[in-house]
Amino acid sequence: MWTPERHDKIISLLHERQRLTTDAFALELGVSKETVRRDLIELEAHGKLSRVHGGAVPCSQHNETQAEASYQERVRLHQPEKQSIGRAAASLIPSGSSCFIDAGSTTHALAQALVHNARELHVITNSVEIARTLAANSEIETHLLGGQFQTDVPATSGDFTLGEIARFHADFALLSPTALNPEHGALDYAWHEAHVARAMLARARTCIMLADANKLGAGSRVQVCPPTAIDVLVTDARAEPAMLERLRHAGVKQTIYAPS
Repeated sequence: MWTPERHDKIISLLHERQRLTTDAFALELGVSKETVRRDLIELEAHGKLSRVHGGAVPCSQHNETQAEASYQERVRLHQPEKQSIGRAAASLIPSGSSCFIDAGSTTHALAQALVHNARELHVITNSVEIARTLAANSEIETHLLGGQFQTDVPATSGDFTLGEIARFHADFALLSPTALNPEHGALDYAWHEAHVARAMLARARTCIMLADANKLGAGSRVQVCPPTAIDVLVTDARAEPAMLERLRHAGVKQTIYAPS
């Protein structure tokens, strides 16, 4: 199928179903996910659709108003890439460091990597699952932030959580946004998640963003930080070089590819 035919088919599928994942497009078109991602980037650049985390929607349904997939759904998506990103991010954290880690499926993969390798870390997190995972390593001192418990992502948030974050200073903030693009930087879908991530970032010396290739160039509702606030982006090998170059020009200081 030629590129113009693929583009027409993508637009037709979106009008019919309103939202499709990259995997679904690849299956329908009989091409690789990498080809689909290139098509979606080109179509978005021409105003034909809006990319969202994991897929695309018609322009009439702007990406900043789309509901995010549930946490349980996100946990199942792109597991090998998230695990690779988690290992790569864990390797950046020296022994003796203090770290904020926010709640998310990619940061949970980071916690799984840390628990097997880390020594003498102090971790402050609002994620119940991350705290439970890190408890398996007695050399990691873990502080679970109090606050209002959220049921979708098992984590705390709200004014009490933000107040607790303000008590700490950390070497690193390790965050996993819903989306990351050159225009708006890191974004989250939920207001309470963005507020927690923003507060962690404000109390850390170094910001490390964990984002798989599907999040790059996508949009969401609430800004966490501009690109200039991101010291290191850890992504996977599927990331488009052109998108990473745009992020670099926008202010992201360093990008690390997690090995496949």
